Amino acid sequence: MATVTHDRTISPATGLLWAVASASSFGLSGSLARGLMDAGWSSAAAVVVRLLVGAVVLVPLALRHLRGRWSVLRRNAGLITAYGLVAVAGCQLAYFNAVAHMQVGVALLIEYTAPVPVVLWMWLRHGQRPGRLTVLGAVIGVAGLVLVLDLLSGVQVSAVGILWALGAMAGAATYFVLSSNGADDGDDGLPGTVLAAAGLVVGSIVLLVAGLLGVVPLAVSTAPVEFAAATVPFWLPLLALGVVTAAIAYVTGIAAIRALGSRLASFVALLEVVAAIVFAWVLLDELPGWVQVVGGALILLGISVVKLGEGRRGDAAPDPAVPGRAAAQA
Repeated sequence: MATVTHDRTISPATGLLWAVASASSFGLSGSLARGLMDAGWSSAAAVVVRLLVGAVVLVPLALRHLRGRWSVLRRNAGLITAYGLVAVAGCQLAYFNAVAHMQVGVALLIEYTAPVPVVLWMWLRHGQRPGRLTVLGAVIGVAGLVLVLDLLSGVQVSAVGILWALGAMAGAATYFVLSSNGADDGDDGLPGTVLAAAGLVVGSIVLLVAGLLGVVPLAVSTAPVEFAAATVPFWLPLLALGVVTAAIAYVTGIAAIRALGSRLASFVALLEVVAAIVFAWVLLDELPGWVQVVGGALILLGISVVKLGEGRRGDAAPDPAVPGRAAAQA
């Protein structure tokens, strides 16, 4: 994981691998959390433990990479706070409130339209106008999401749920944009592990306080957790949630975003939905239908088209907020 922390050394090809690893790691969280919730855990409690365990794993590594440069934390205090509040805690809280009012598939579809505001932000804020292939890839990817989430059979719409899902979408978009900031550039940069660890600490504290105030329910259980192939002790999926779907997912995600840019990384992250379907098949015995398989293929095609479009724009189209990456790609 040491290579991941020095973001400026990551090539676009390696960044793509990190993006796939991050999407796969995030995709595992749904099935693990589902098993915990079936065993008596509330969604908020599972998320709090997930973030806390992730923070425990990353904080020692972050301190090592920080190397006593506490001034870096002070200079990036606003970024860290916004990342923890919006990209971590806010996004998670909004998503779980959304699924409390509407079908999970609809909430996921709305949240995973995050690449659209990312593209608009990079266009309006940094003048990075999307090309035709980027727009085409976005359309193909969204079509794939509709099929993967099996939304063609009819859904119920909740105004409150839509508002919460839009909040989750805003949180996801913020994650992609903020993760590209503060890149490790000499002694002044913020290493990816530090941003991830600090964000998990801030996010877990915020959600824990929200639970103690009664904003979200915090229910826990020590009952065994049942999956399709085995029944495991409750601490095992909690450990996997913290280590894999939090610590590894956020660190690799930040590294990928800093290597690929917010726009391309947000499209590759659509693979999380495909990963979630696969893990649900393996762990929960929820077999995907042929429509979902076709949808997954469309998502892959959409990502490929966006990648082709980004390549035609030139490798020198990194996010302006990431100092040093253009030189790293040369």
